[in-house]
Amino acid sequence: MCHFGEAYPLKKKVALNMKGSFLTNHSNTPVVMGDEGERIHLNNLVGESAAMDSQRGIFLLFFFLVSLPAFLTQEVGPATIIVDGTSTIATNDDKFICATIDWWPHDKCNYNQCPWGNSSAMNLDLSHPVLAKAIQDRFNIGGIIAFKPLRIRIGGSLQDRVLYDVGNLKFPCHPFMRMEDRLFGFSKGCLRMSRWDELYHLFNTTGRYIRAVLTFGLNALYGRHQIKKGVWGGAWDSSNAQDFIKYTISKGHRIDSWEFGNELSGSGVGASVDAELYGKDLINLKKVINKLYEKSTSKPALVAPGGFFDQKWYSQFLKVSGPGVVNVLTHHIYNLGAGVDPNLVKKILDPRHLSKISETALLWHRLMGKGVLHVGSSASSFLRTYAHCSKGREGMTLLLINLSNQTAYTIDVQNRKDMYLPAQERNIKESFVLHSLKRSVAWVGNRASEEALSREEYHLTPKDGDIQSQTMVLNGLPIKLTEDGGIPTLDPVRVDVKSPIYVAPLSIAFIVFPNFDAPACV
Repeated sequence: MCHFGEAYPLKKKVALNMKGSFLTNHSNTPVVMGDEGERIHLNNLVGESAAMDSQRGIFLLFFFLVSLPAFLTQEVGPATIIVDGTSTIATNDDKFICATIDWWPHDKCNYNQCPWGNSSAMNLDLSHPVLAKAIQDRFNIGGIIAFKPLRIRIGGSLQDRVLYDVGNLKFPCHPFMRMEDRLFGFSKGCLRMSRWDELYHLFNTTGRYIRAVLTFGLNALYGRHQIKKGVWGGAWDSSNAQDFIKYTISKGHRIDSWEFGNELSGSGVGASVDAELYGKDLINLKKVINKLYEKSTSKPALVAPGGFFDQKWYSQFLKVSGPGVVNVLTHHIYNLGAGVDPNLVKKILDPRHLSKISETALLWHRLMGKGVLHVGSSASSFLRTYAHCSKGREGMTLLLINLSNQTAYTIDVQNRKDMYLPAQERNIKESFVLHSLKRSVAWVGNRASEEALSREEYHLTPKDGDIQSQTMVLNGLPIKLTEDGGIPTLDPVRVDVKSPIYVAPLSIAFIVFPNFDAPACV
């Protein structure tokens, strides 16, 4: 989706070059920005301070002198990023961001930790105001209150152990209990319909808005039996799922999609099902959905298989199920491995792992639109660069992820729309941008004007520079819930668009360019 250039050859050690309000970077040195977003070098600080009032000048000078060793040990690499806004190279779904509510009980433990507590579909405190406000994401764009529903998936490892207390259930309705000799170390667990109604109410319509779009993971092992370690056989018994779907329809609960099983593909995780058998069961489930939703104005999608990708297994089940059965093909990726891995942080900061899969968050949900733009960069692969049409308004938004713990980047953003390349550079790969490119290119294209333009910057850093901190810092301020449990206002810093972008080590930055000339985003 995005291409990256080689390391810039002119990297050198210099001082940080910003002033004003404080931010924090990995080395705990102050990052400061002026009211107009201007940036200065350390050796200009004394001169600049003279123009300030004496108290502020003395404080800043003292602070920088104390932190001088940290400044001088940090590298700053210049980089150029060129964005092509003339056409999109891919399109994301509106509901690209998804969160899962799992089934694990409070006594699920791994690596000498029992982290789940009361956070599962069975025991979550649905009345807690934080939960509803986290799902119900309203935000302001240009004075207009926008509302974007979040996709919620109810499912996970124990999904194929869940029974539904409705219809002719063939088992007693008990909660999950620890049983070491059973799949995942737990007995079957039962979802009572009163609890299902409560769960749905959390995501239900409020006024004219939908809080969340629901994907529900069905039990795909019901009626099967274990034929050998890790392998389950026999036909799927659809009766319990059918009764559950019928109840859901009768209550008016709107489901966007039904998912069939969890991580049963290939060799599976804990359990696996033969691809041919799985494909036949999908045909059966599709018939159930078509019949039960025959009189409905909308029909949920069928999602499968939600497991690790095994080419032979995937090809076989798709061949058996045939066209028009599976609406959404899914697979899971855990490229960082187990959470107990002592090399976990090292993996996170290794660009090769990020190349396998990228991670998203709330600001992505708010700022990054559907249209994906081509971007080229002269920086090393440690600076990951993504460009999208802005969400809900004109312009373009950059996502910059700096994986380096030593190198900061000062970035010049240019618009490829009006770019001129010297003849000898015409054959250079589009993903590489050399330092010899013309500096006269206007980053905003033809829509630029003489009036002062600004961009919006959201800089995310770990608290105290600790990459494993559970507190995220936005533009120098720790992100905390409001007193009533709401999501805090995530305000940007507005910066003169002509100034370079500064990206600190071990930081993530969303940069919004409202005036970027991108015809593909109109």
